[in-house]
Amino acid sequence: MKHPRWHDWLFMLTLCMGSAPVHAMPSADTIAANYVRAIGGQGACDAIRNVVIRGSYSEAGQSMSAVVARMRPFYILVGDPLKRSADFEEGYDGSAWEFYGDPGIVLRTVGPASAASRHGLYILGDLVDTRKQGSTLTLIGLGKIAGHDAYQLRVRMMDGFEQDEFVDAKTWLLLATRKVAKVHAFGADIASETRFSDYRRVGGVLFAFRNDETEIATGKVLNSFQAATIEVNQDLDPSMFSPPQLNRTPLQMLMDELFQEREDVQAVLWTYHGFRTAYPNTDTDAALEVIGYQILKMGDPQSAIALLQQNAADYPKSSGAAFGLGRAYAAAGRAAEAKRAFERALSLDPGDERAQQGLDQLSGQQH
Repeated sequence: MKHPRWHDWLFMLTLCMGSAPVHAMPSADTIAANYVRAIGGQGACDAIRNVVIRGSYSEAGQSMSAVVARMRPFYILVGDPLKRSADFEEGYDGSAWEFYGDPGIVLRTVGPASAASRHGLYILGDLVDTRKQGSTLTLIGLGKIAGHDAYQLRVRMMDGFEQDEFVDAKTWLLLATRKVAKVHAFGADIASETRFSDYRRVGGVLFAFRNDETEIATGKVLNSFQAATIEVNQDLDPSMFSPPQLNRTPLQMLMDELFQEREDVQAVLWTYHGFRTAYPNTDTDAALEVIGYQILKMGDPQSAIALLQQNAADYPKSSGAAFGLGRAYAAAGRAAEAKRAFERALSLDPGDERAQQGLDQLSGQQH
């Protein structure tokens, strides 16, 4: 009998092994556990009660100083908890909120604005205490991030939002995340990738001091953040994560009431009419433009348009009122009416840059 050649033996060995890979793929839970160990271990992670990150944020060629604070179990403040801003803040203290110093309003948000806040609540991200957060993990497979082999995990949050996390197959550190979400209130959903780097140990845990978000389709850099300092376990109180308490004027109270009633068009118009009757000498033009935009942002275009139509009728010589109405029409997909409103704004004020930008955007969408 003739002895098989060496490659015949190799072929026979392969048949005996079947199709199982030499290195079995770890489970999603194993990958997450290895990530936790890589950044410091469960004990060190549990010991982090709060974190305050200070650094520089860059977007569209502009840079600014930025602070974000997080605290267990679910608090976040885009701002400095030790030096509150009188201009603008947003956060989450059990529900999402936004504060605008001018005109002096606090809004409890819903829709994409609320989602953006709650999806970034957790001080150590989505791979630590995943189940406690109400999320699930699924292993998608092995991919590449900047030349590194990385396990792709899909995090599905309680509200159905999904985000992919890429964990380095050697270091077990988080290399990147991918998601599809709106960048701005009325923008289209954009698929983006955020890469993490510059890991440093703080309080026994490794934190990424830099992240860069890019649009996947074009490679365009959307924003970057470089942390200068990360401090943990400071003496913070939950009240530091709530919006400021305001002594509101009647006009500010009107804005709040309209925002709360935004799902009911007739209630909005009735409240506005009642205020105009009670305070006939109060200029409501700018306030209505602001709150109409916020109502629109919450996904209630009918109320926003009805309110801004009335505002434009009450202030026929206001380019701002015409622009605000045009923006509402544009967001609702009523391009022809938006065009007329923007053109009216420009006829009232030829230097109205916002109205001109609105027209340019409409023109770009048609070509």
